[in-house]
Amino acid sequence: MKLTPLRLVMLAVGAFVAVSFLGGSAIWTVLGLSKNLDIDGRAEIIREAPESLGQAWTAYGGDAQGTRYSAAGQIAPDNVGQLEIAWTFRTGALDGHEDIIRDTAFETTPILVENKLIFCTQFNEVIAVDPGTGKEIWRHDPNVPTDVNPANQYTCRGVSYWKSSAGDATGSCASRVFMGTVDSRLIALDVATGAPCEAFGVNGEVKIEPSLKLRWPGEFQITSAPAVIGDTVVTGSAIGDNLRTNAPKGTVHAFDALTGAEKWIFNPVPVDPEDPAMASWAGDSAARTGHANVWSTISVDPVRGLVILPTSSASPDYYGGNRAGDNHYADSIVALDAETGTVVWHFQTVHHDVWDYDLPAQPGLYQIWRDGAPRDVVAQTTKTGLVFVIDRDTGAPFLPVEERPVPQDGAAGEALSPTQPFPVTPPIVPNTLKPGDAFGVTLWDKMNCASRFRGLRADGLFTPPTEQGTLAYPFQGGGNNWGSTAFDPTRNLLVVNMSSLAGFAELTRKPEGEDHPANQIKDGAEYSPMEGAPFTMRRSPVLSPLGLPCSPPPWGVLAGVDISTGNIVWRRTFGTTRDLAPGGLALKLGTPNLGGPIVTSSGLVFIGAAMDDYLRAFDVETGKELWKGRLPAGGQATPMTYEYDGRQYVVIAAGGHGTAGTHLGDSLVAFALP
Repeated sequence: MKLTPLRLVMLAVGAFVAVSFLGGSAIWTVLGLSKNLDIDGRAEIIREAPESLGQAWTAYGGDAQGTRYSAAGQIAPDNVGQLEIAWTFRTGALDGHEDIIRDTAFETTPILVENKLIFCTQFNEVIAVDPGTGKEIWRHDPNVPTDVNPANQYTCRGVSYWKSSAGDATGSCASRVFMGTVDSRLIALDVATGAPCEAFGVNGEVKIEPSLKLRWPGEFQITSAPAVIGDTVVTGSAIGDNLRTNAPKGTVHAFDALTGAEKWIFNPVPVDPEDPAMASWAGDSAARTGHANVWSTISVDPVRGLVILPTSSASPDYYGGNRAGDNHYADSIVALDAETGTVVWHFQTVHHDVWDYDLPAQPGLYQIWRDGAPRDVVAQTTKTGLVFVIDRDTGAPFLPVEERPVPQDGAAGEALSPTQPFPVTPPIVPNTLKPGDAFGVTLWDKMNCASRFRGLRADGLFTPPTEQGTLAYPFQGGGNNWGSTAFDPTRNLLVVNMSSLAGFAELTRKPEGEDHPANQIKDGAEYSPMEGAPFTMRRSPVLSPLGLPCSPPPWGVLAGVDISTGNIVWRRTFGTTRDLAPGGLALKLGTPNLGGPIVTSSGLVFIGAAMDDYLRAFDVETGKELWKGRLPAGGQATPMTYEYDGRQYVVIAAGGHGTAGTHLGDSLVAFALP
């Protein structure tokens, strides 16, 4: 679904700052009530980075493993304060689309291949620019429809690069850029010219068909960059949530990168009666359930020949009485054989999900060191604020995970799992909230929030949705989201940004035979019909009468985690009210954030993501903020960096996020030293 709850929160934060600004001393009362989540520590260097790591930025996550690490080191902690804008490129993507501008999000991260910086716009135009000047080299417009009302906005997070493995391959389309579109096409373009690769599919594209007839065109789309391994290109899909139980399947498709011929498909909701996962679906429920799609970014391990998926929840998100069982392979890290699509191993992070706690982030395929030896792991961050670290060979936990009893007594007909998997290491953001923790500008506001919390069922993480209303903390947007994580291989350090807000989910029993026709926003909340389930669902952030978040600040954090141990090394409040407050008042309360970090060999973390219009640099060792550069619009994207003609650039898409309410635009901005 669109991140409408986040939009509501941002309006609320703006209202909060307005009240604080006008109230004078209320600001200090507010800050006194804030939870102090900051942790001061130092991440020490334990080894040198592998020579092959971070030498280029040829994939959405820096490389196919999603490390988001760069060996570029010209920009360092002692000179980062001198950064200035080197060039800005405006795409013009929003021109003529003013009527749907709030349905857009500029979330792209460029790649640098063959001396071209290549990226996609909100409407799936692919553009190549000169890395040193930002001058346009070529552009391809696939002419996506602009009347589809996409469930997950008009957005494109990135493109992917493939080069023929044939040593003598030359000429047109010997190297290609792949992109998925809002109307679910997979497109192949020539890197040199941007022209469609005619031999791929039909005139350079393959149409991916959903398993069921769509209710409206935008119910099914592709938002994330495809994965490339060898001569295979793999893509998932983004599907509208909570509309219906019998929803489109979240099928993953793999194609021959040269011809576009389908090589294999994988269904996270199993369809083969012989699949071992079928035992975790009661009766024939798998046949009547959809989703578990892979809407985020897929990682690949070329050495092991693995495609590693982050899957989402089965349909609908908030009621599972029609799909009793753990529901493997939903909400799981799934490793597939890249040649056949067969399951090699899988690890489920949420059993029988009824909270919309799907896996939003790209799995990080990292080599870490412990006891003097290297270990290959998969690090998966989650909406719940938990971090799972899995052995890449076996799929077993590398850091201990235990099954803990969780609250029961869900809605009538529900079939909850009695336990859920919990890493024994600490969460990045809190997941329990008591009435006494309620936040308010005034005593009246705080007491009202405390009353709201008392009125909701709140038995900790994984409290089931109820007709009473259930507290969700973190709320359904995370924790971590699609921005994913970055990894410093010299320190075993995982760098991750998270939101920390409370929401609620409430079920309402339907009159017999009644199903509401569509999702809708009403009275500040999101309503969903969940056709085929006995309940409708309503969800929203938990807000005070003043429209302020009831959960205490900070509402956004940035953290460094030693993933050889799971210990939080440092954690900082992340984001200010600079672009939410009247007069630009910048209170450091943290904000919800969308987009992710990158790490450089010189010891810097670069990140936009927060709801103020800045790109920031932090010291990777301590998390201390060292610099911030002003952007022309919201930086709800993950940056990237590279060296070109002897100069290092840091580039970010500054175009904002429509439903989050940040400033919108169409700029790609490059920073460099003078």
